[in-house]
Amino acid sequence: MAIALLGLLAMQIVYLEKMVAMRNSQFSEIVMRSLYSVSTMLEQNETKYFLDKDLTEAEQTYSGISQNSFSFSDHHEATIDTTFGTEAASQPRPANINTLKDLNIKDLNDTYQRKQEILKGQYLYQKSLLNEVILTILNHSSDRPIQERADSATVASYLRSELEFNGLTLPFEFAIVNRTSGVIYKTNGYSPMSQQDVYTQVLFPNDPKSKQNTLNVTFPNKSDYIFSSVKFLVPSLAFTFLLLGVFLYTISVAFKQKKLSEIKNDFINNMTHEFKTPISSISIAAQMLNDDSVRKSPEMLKHVSSVINDETKRLRFQVEKVLQLSLFDRKNATMRLEEEDANASIYNVINTFKLKVEKYGGHINANLDAEDPIINVDRMHFTNVIFNLLDNAVKYRREDVAPELEVTTVNPDEDHIQITVADNGIGMTREDLKKIFEKFYRVSTGNRHDVKGFGLGLAYVHKMIDLFGGSIRAESELNKGSKFIITLPLYK
Repeated sequence: MAIALLGLLAMQIVYLEKMVAMRNSQFSEIVMRSLYSVSTMLEQNETKYFLDKDLTEAEQTYSGISQNSFSFSDHHEATIDTTFGTEAASQPRPANINTLKDLNIKDLNDTYQRKQEILKGQYLYQKSLLNEVILTILNHSSDRPIQERADSATVASYLRSELEFNGLTLPFEFAIVNRTSGVIYKTNGYSPMSQQDVYTQVLFPNDPKSKQNTLNVTFPNKSDYIFSSVKFLVPSLAFTFLLLGVFLYTISVAFKQKKLSEIKNDFINNMTHEFKTPISSISIAAQMLNDDSVRKSPEMLKHVSSVINDETKRLRFQVEKVLQLSLFDRKNATMRLEEEDANASIYNVINTFKLKVEKYGGHINANLDAEDPIINVDRMHFTNVIFNLLDNAVKYRREDVAPELEVTTVNPDEDHIQITVADNGIGMTREDLKKIFEKFYRVSTGNRHDVKGFGLGLAYVHKMIDLFGGSIRAESELNKGSKFIITLPLYK
């Protein structure tokens, strides 16, 4: 499922990239086609300018010549007609008709030939005029200022019409730049972010290279235009990301459930073992009481009674630790807060716990130096907090080193008391330090959990300190020991 979702997402991203690339290519093609058309129209305007200029000068010169030629022809025709009319009036028509006819045809041919000569002269003159215009364009057109050859209003008008003709109605900005990248003129909004955003076209490419100018065009809203053409893919991409997110969340929940299941099984196994031992001891003691010889011996009876009493206390203690789970399922646990002397409470716990430490050849030192030790706590839970910290210090001792525990109290400021419990045990890694206050979490010693317990001790400690309005943190170094630092507000 992960491969399928990732593959689908990758395909959509690739398709989106290709769509954007294709739209960019189409956009560039439209713009370059429009710029080429603008350049062509400016060249046509240049040719028209020189034609109009030379034709105006030529018309003034040629008008006088043409008028004189046609006046001569018209006068000659009039003379012929007049002569013809006079002769026709003075002489008899039938006698001289052939002679007059021959004379009329001859004069008409001469007039037609003269008109052909005139038209031929006009053609040759116009041809030479065009040649002169072409030579002028080739030799002198580049001498004109570019502002006259391509003024900003004309360029803007041509650009707008060509882009609209090609279906592009985006606002644009442009500039005319010379060969040394000097801006000759530009529109107010022309400020390209990068060279990739600029479309260029050489104006008047037949000019000498040293005098060539370039038309640069940018489109400030190009990105929006490209995105608008592919935005229909965004919902599909968003839904795919949503599916991927739900999938990852589902996998995360599954792993958490698996972890909780393993913790639950571990908890049940530990609890079964912890309960099995005292129950077995009580069961054996009860069987011994059924023996008449035991009942007759006061010493044996006393011994069996003490075993039952001790194992009952041990069993009750384990049950109480399990019942502490209820504290984690309530927002507010039932607390009996009262004024308590922290130094005195800690001293009592140390005295009780001293025998257990000495059993392993160790010592416990108390430096209760806090001048103001009065705090507002639940006495039973505060005592359990200190007892759990000391109990963990003995449980996670090093086998080859006698346990050395130290409990200190100081006043870091006038409003708080700081309680520190340090040991020289196996210590913890950084990964363990991040999780030790989690419910059911137990630090592994080696590759197996060889220390008995439910993984509730430090979670309970953290919960109680939090309810007392204080804070707790841990410092540890592997194979050197751990230190737990509790800060509680003083009773006011």
